Amino acid sequence: MQIKVQPMGMYQTNCYIVTVDGKDFIIDPGASATEWVMQNVTNPVAILNTHGHFDHVWSNASLQEKLKVPLYTPKDDVAMLGASSWMADLPPSTPDVEVQNNQEFDFDGVKVKFRHFPGHSPGCSTIEIGDAMFSGDFIFERSIGRTDLPHSNPADMRESLKRFKILDYDKTVYPGHGGTTTIKQEQKYADYWIETM
Repeated sequence: MQIKVQPMGMYQTNCYIVTVDGKDFIIDPGASATEWVMQNVTNPVAILNTHGHFDHVWSNASLQEKLKVPLYTPKDDVAMLGASSWMADLPPSTPDVEVQNNQEFDFDGVKVKFRHFPGHSPGCSTIEIGDAMFSGDFIFERSIGRTDLPHSNPADMRESLKRFKILDYDKTVYPGHGGTTTIKQEQKYADYWIETM
């Protein structure tokens, strides 16, 4: 598996291109991501959103048009793709697949697992491919996603953290902002966030 990353836009949102068995998966194409993605894919098969916030989905529609591949978005965040309380000029996009909670897909032998961890947003999910977890804005290195935004829910975040801390495996975590960490490393801080939110 090869992973390319480029921070995009004013919020430096990480856009990832994950290549497995010659298949390219684009994760969270934010502002100005289109040109970089087009320069770095050879066999794109899908665009994947961890959640629906504008800085993670800005280039969805542009890439759908240029790449002719399906867009997968967690079902509870689909409404965010057509409107934004922060960015009125968000280019609207429509997913080809509304991802159900904890749904797994098989792309000709490449398994992609969405794991639902709401709180930062209603549909907030991690995406697991091989030994990598793309955590969007759920988990960062020694931090968690904000829960003071429109449609955020601190109670949901606490429940998500409780489920996260008992995952019985480890993977490298690639967050929506900042550098990498691991599941086991961030599990050490879960109780702190649960207690202090």
